[in-house]
Amino acid sequence: MVKPHHRPLAAYRILSYICIGLLFTAFLLSLLVGLSLPIIKPIYLLRFYSTRTGQPATSIATELRFGIWGVCATGALDDPTLFSNDGECYGPRLGYVVPDSIIALTGISETLVDDVLQGLLVILVLHPIAAGLSLATLACSLFLASHKLSILALVLAIITAIVTTIVFAIDLALVLVAKGQVTQLAELQFAIQWGNAPWMALAAAVLTWLAVIALSARACYCFGVRQ
Repeated sequence: MVKPHHRPLAAYRILSYICIGLLFTAFLLSLLVGLSLPIIKPIYLLRFYSTRTGQPATSIATELRFGIWGVCATGALDDPTLFSNDGECYGPRLGYVVPDSIIALTGISETLVDDVLQGLLVILVLHPIAAGLSLATLACSLFLASHKLSILALVLAIITAIVTTIVFAIDLALVLVAKGQVTQLAELQFAIQWGNAPWMALAAAVLTWLAVIALSARACYCFGVRQ
């Protein structure tokens, strides 16, 4: 049985472990999304793919996968796997533009690709910022014994949660806008599928907001949390 005067210390330690775990996982997710395709090829925002059926397997690209730093064009003979993408990749590059040669391989509307790239310019900036803020918050959470640092960690966590939420909202809007554009161009027989990066960004945002709640309890000494 925990003695009464030990309970605040035990609650403080448990809360510290929870904060560190939440923030570390959120940072890892933000970092992986920020280093998405073509740096980490299995992680991408969205993909355009052909809905044509009955076509023979060739090296002609039938899909484009967009990441933060580039794009990969793949076909039936170099179909991406869970851990690799052997197609023709462009990047990593800051503010990249998809070459006309890659667009020509797929037959996708150049206007549609341009719309996606305009959205990626904003995401390109915010994803690394979100990862950096998450790392700074994680560093402060290692020193929750200091009341001043716990307040700083709370402030950083709130800022990080807001930025991460904005990043997810932009990811969401980008895919939805692209889906709307494809619907208007149904004769191209292409469709859009969600990538895993937006959902990883959502998970990072949720975990960061949970960390905000935990850090608030530490900063205001709620629920008996006191060193």
